[in-house]
Amino acid sequence: MTGLDFGVIQRALPFLLEGLALSFFLTAVAMLGGVILGLGLAVIRLSRWKALSILAAGYVNGFRAIPLVLVIFWFYFLVPLALGRSVSALQSVVIAFVLFEAAYYSEIFRAGLQSIRPGQWQAAYACGLGYFQTLRLVVLPQALRNMLPLMITQAVVLFQDTSLVYVISLRDFMTSASIVANRDNRLIETYLVAALVYFVICSIGAASASRLSARWRPA
Repeated sequence: MTGLDFGVIQRALPFLLEGLALSFFLTAVAMLGGVILGLGLAVIRLSRWKALSILAAGYVNGFRAIPLVLVIFWFYFLVPLALGRSVSALQSVVIAFVLFEAAYYSEIFRAGLQSIRPGQWQAAYACGLGYFQTLRLVVLPQALRNMLPLMITQAVVLFQDTSLVYVISLRDFMTSASIVANRDNRLIETYLVAALVYFVICSIGAASASRLSARWRPA
C-alpha cells in the first residue's frame, strides 16, 4: 500500500480553484437574486392583496416542496424551450438557483417582518409614512437584526448545494475534486482536502451566524 501523496493537490490547485470560483460565483449570484426576489415575495404575502398573496404563497410552497436537483433539471431543459433559443448550462442553473433560493429567503424575510411589533407599523403610520416608507425606513432595519443570522445560514446551505450542478456537467469545486481524484487515482487525498475546504468555509459561515445571533439576542 502506497503512502498518501498530497502533491496531487498542489499540482491540480489551479484546476480546483477554478471549480471553487464557480461555487462561490453561484452562491453569490443566487443569494443576491434570491434575497431581492424573496423580499418581494415576502412583502406580497404580507400585503392586503389577497390574490397576489395566494400566488406568492403557492410559489414559495411549491419550490420548497421540490428537490433542488429536480429544479436544476427542469430549467436546464425548459428555459431553452421557453425562450426559443439555446441557453448555456451556467445561465440555466443561475436561473434555477435564484428562483429556488427566493422561496427560502422569502420565508426568512416573512418571519423577520412578522417579528416586529405591530406598534412599530402603527407609530410610523401615525407619523404620516406610507406602507412602503414604513417598510423601508422603520421595519426592515429592525427586522434585519433578526434575519441576518438565518440569511448567513441559508448561504452556507446554498454553498453546499452548488455541488449539485454536476448533473448538468458544470464543473464546481466538488466536481473538480472528483475529476482530479479519478484522473490521478488519489481518491483519499483529494476527497480529504475537499472535505476540509467545505468544513472550513461552512464553519466560518456557521460561526458568523452564531456570533451575530448571540450578539443581537435580546437581554
